[in-house]
Amino acid sequence: MKTKKVTFTDIAKYTGFSKTTISRYFNDPDSLTLENQQKIAEALENLDYKENKVGRILASGRTEFVGVIIPNLYMHYYSEMLNQILSTYEKYGYKFLVFAGNEKADVERKYIEELMAYNIEGMIVLSPTIPSEELASYHVPVVGIEREDQYISSVNTDNYMGGVQAASLLRKSGCDILIHVNGNIPDSAPASGRIRGVVDVCEEYNVPYELILRHLGNSFEENREKIKEVIDLLEQKYPDQKKGIFMPNDTHANVLLNLLFQRYGRLPETYQIIGFDNSPISREAVIPTSTVGQQISVIANEAMKILSEQMEERKKRRPEPLKEPVHKVIPPILIRRETTA
Repeated sequence: MKTKKVTFTDIAKYTGFSKTTISRYFNDPDSLTLENQQKIAEALENLDYKENKVGRILASGRTEFVGVIIPNLYMHYYSEMLNQILSTYEKYGYKFLVFAGNEKADVERKYIEELMAYNIEGMIVLSPTIPSEELASYHVPVVGIEREDQYISSVNTDNYMGGVQAASLLRKSGCDILIHVNGNIPDSAPASGRIRGVVDVCEEYNVPYELILRHLGNSFEENREKIKEVIDLLEQKYPDQKKGIFMPNDTHANVLLNLLFQRYGRLPETYQIIGFDNSPISREAVIPTSTVGQQISVIANEAMKILSEQMEERKKRRPEPLKEPVHKVIPPILIRRETTA
């Protein structure tokens, strides 16, 4: 037999409150005393009430949807970060609408318009394409992860410390020259801190170094070709020197490792490799790869915590918006594996 669906009328009869009061419990709980909220909450449990989500959305305009904009799902860091963001549903109760923008501003703006049409309550943005000032203009809470963040809240790794850790490990591994491969990124991007960290260590200890700052593409095919060019350059300039290579992420470190294996059948003694992020590919590579570990699960949870607090504040009768964006910095953890001495 079908179980009878519990209605607001049933809850009102059970508690002795009016249907208006019951409605306020769902749509404006702050307007009720804590005692009355508790009475209604107990009634819902006793009556085994199952909420009509669509009805609540129509009544309150609150969707409990969060939009997520990521650059792509090819990079293992982004796919793992998305996995960790989605897992916060159990803790915060928000659902996610996800778009991959592939670093195309016009495409990402269309995606954001689509998200706003779904009446999202907030956004998490990993893509660096759209300036934070523009993101703030949408008037919903926004938290950025590893991107320019002047006008929005953010959670970032301490990239400078990550650069120091990577360069220090390669220096102690006896490398003759340190190579840092990264994009030609602006100072406003958190990842620029890695470059400063490498340079400071090398200059402090008089270690020769080279920065190779170029875009490595957005697909495996582009990555493979660009990183092969990097190997050819290093073979030509430093053929017999022990090269310590700090790659911008674990995906690119894995491509470099695979290319060296295809060329030599092994990792040559003249190469030491360290990646950045500690996504699963670093552990699953043909040789487990040393990496500067971003605490991805911590970053995802902190981003959702900051966003949730802002979204919940907006639901109060007298909300107090943030006067300044909140910026949280998470320390990296150096993980030594088999690609460094």
